[in-house]
Amino acid sequence: MSQSKNFSRLSASLLYTALAAALLPAATNAAASGAAAAAATGGAVTVAPASGAVVAAQLRPAVMSRQAAQSVMLGAVRAGSRIVAVGERGIILFSDDNGQRWQQADAPVSVTLTAVRFADARNGVAVGHAGVVLTTADGGAHWQRVLDGQHLAALALQAAKAAAGFGPAAGAGPRKATATRAGADTAAGAGASAATSASALRDAERLVADGADKPLLDVCLLGTNRILAVGAYGLAFASEDGGRTWTPWMNRIDNPKGLHLNTVRASGDTILIAGERGYAQLSTDAGRSFKPLNVPYNGSFFTAELSGEKEILLAGLRGNAWRSADAGKSWQQIASPAPVTITASTTRSDGTQILANQAGMLLAVRDQALVPISAKPLPPLNAVLDLNNGGLLTLSIQGIVPVAGDKQ
Repeated sequence: MSQSKNFSRLSASLLYTALAAALLPAATNAAASGAAAAAATGGAVTVAPASGAVVAAQLRPAVMSRQAAQSVMLGAVRAGSRIVAVGERGIILFSDDNGQRWQQADAPVSVTLTAVRFADARNGVAVGHAGVVLTTADGGAHWQRVLDGQHLAALALQAAKAAAGFGPAAGAGPRKATATRAGADTAAGAGASAATSASALRDAERLVADGADKPLLDVCLLGTNRILAVGAYGLAFASEDGGRTWTPWMNRIDNPKGLHLNTVRASGDTILIAGERGYAQLSTDAGRSFKPLNVPYNGSFFTAELSGEKEILLAGLRGNAWRSADAGKSWQQIASPAPVTITASTTRSDGTQILANQAGMLLAVRDQALVPISAKPLPPLNAVLDLNNGGLLTLSIQGIVPVAGDKQ
């Protein structure tokens, strides 16, 4: 059993989502959703119907609520001077007065949303359960669904079939590993490649068979129109055109065990991905290739900060926090005041890094220690955002909680 299933920053929202899904009626248009997925991939893939409850949540708009700001909230970001936050049941909120008052946005889904990012004041993306990706072009007031679990699975299967030799350009049968003039080493490499392709094909077929039940857990922007979303069981999908089309990136990221990818960060051409069992990968060429990072901890990471090309912060299970100043070549552990899972982080405008944990603690990184900075009792925290006025905005299982005060 993976550690993240018990300790993920989504643990509370998963419970709420499971209860909500159990009460949702079966969707009447599951077949239409499957047809749309097939159309998106050129009709080359047959998509297994997802469960009625999951499809219903994908297709049902979020319910408008006067108490939306007290819902389980999981992610927040600045969009110019506006703040946009996302959470359970498809709730998206925005504030134009630095978090004092909130307005609920129109959202086309009722699944839990886990993360949100903006490229500028108007263009943003949010991801969540059931493989859902939403985009906005008006600062977060209105959103459209551009990807879901059925489409995601179909794309993965199409790519895996092409890699295994079943694609349109590869003929009728799978490619065979044969020896060449390079001798046995080349043959062995071809065999390994064939085995990798076969494994990827099995994983993709399982993804289709399971239906739209896999959550996307984080997202980053690699430029105005470049998006990278990661999630459970090693899901990784990228778009080069603002979400209109998507490409699986699982073949670029070495993750044979299908470990959950909990967090992703980008700075210039550098991309950092981290997840369960100490998993961490770094790309310095805008995602064309990734290399593993040898972090001296094998527990799950749930958040990360990437400052420039070389400074990395990873934090997660049982209060573990690790920092590298040389792009992962060496690591220093940061002492934590409590063995409590760290769920979120942010970097303030002055460069100070703030972490949040499941005990409701806000912690500043100072030298080689995490120092509590707020005496105010807080509920278990899922996210934290710098308000640029000395205060912080925290997101919790009890909703949005501003924390005022001077910078510590």
